[in-house]
Amino acid sequence: MGKVRHAEVSSASSDTGPIGAAEVEFITAARSSDTAQFALLTEQYRRELQVHCYRMLASYEDAQDMTQETFLRAWDRRETFQGRAALRTWLYRIATNCCLDFLEKRRDRTPVPAELPEAGSEVRYLRPYPDSALPDDPQETTVARETIELAFIVAVQHLPPRQRAVLILRDILGWSARQAADALELTVASCNSALQRARSGMREQLPDGRLDWRAASTKQLTPDERVLVDAYMAAHEHFDSDKLASLLREDLRFAMPPQPGVWVGRGATVAAWIEGGLGTPEYSDWRCVATTVNKQPAVAMYLRKPGDTVHRAFAVDVLRVTDGLVAEIITFDETVFGVLGLSEVVDG
Repeated sequence: MGKVRHAEVSSASSDTGPIGAAEVEFITAARSSDTAQFALLTEQYRRELQVHCYRMLASYEDAQDMTQETFLRAWDRRETFQGRAALRTWLYRIATNCCLDFLEKRRDRTPVPAELPEAGSEVRYLRPYPDSALPDDPQETTVARETIELAFIVAVQHLPPRQRAVLILRDILGWSARQAADALELTVASCNSALQRARSGMREQLPDGRLDWRAASTKQLTPDERVLVDAYMAAHEHFDSDKLASLLREDLRFAMPPQPGVWVGRGATVAAWIEGGLGTPEYSDWRCVATTVNKQPAVAMYLRKPGDTVHRAFAVDVLRVTDGLVAEIITFDETVFGVLGLSEVVDG
């Protein structure tokens, strides 16, 4: 797992104060090796830690693995926790360093030729995050401000790992410069410098250069989004290419990770779909189901091929909507249906 970082196992930080009840319970469980109590105290943080790991890694499956690794490391190093920082803060430190260790190895395990994608390119290891796995009560936790939309997740991946971590700890979790520096074994000055570089990088990547990227608190589609999604589904099911094109912005971006390439432009994208067979007898019998993924409008696409009796999972289109039109489509293949809790087939 790479070197063991001192910051990962120390509980000292700038948020020292009276030790809380959860911290007292954790120390008691740690000293007595009470695995049941340890699990009870740490499990409550699983979903928000998983979202944190997802921001770092852009893959739901990898985020699950690193969250589990976080708990394993926390158990192994439980006796180092002294309660001088909140248990939650301590776990976030461990999770962050788990992700940094993982990122050091990602180049060897991914088909992407370099760890960092080039500016404006796709992130081929990107995977969707199911809304059902988000924290149960985001209004009451820091996760209420989580940036989970795919445009943000993709933009973060263009940052070097340590800059990525600083940005997430400072701007998303709201940690102080001292806390982030301690967690990452940086000086405060170098931490602040990394944050400024990260913010600059994000301005180049996010739509309109925005840094105030906030996902909606609801999982439900707005009325306007619902109208657009319904029209998008109808255009596919009846293969009306003109209607479909009218729902897309002229500067539309389209990607299909892990496949290479980003299509830019409404005309180029629709032409690529038609060239790929959309509308031919083999790719004309569609059923579409509206859903949400990464707190964005999404459409589950089911295809019935000639001779089949049911429509089978084909792809999930995740949509970014701007000014009433689709500005970006990221398409995931049928392997994500199970993770997203979607049916694998629908009746004809």
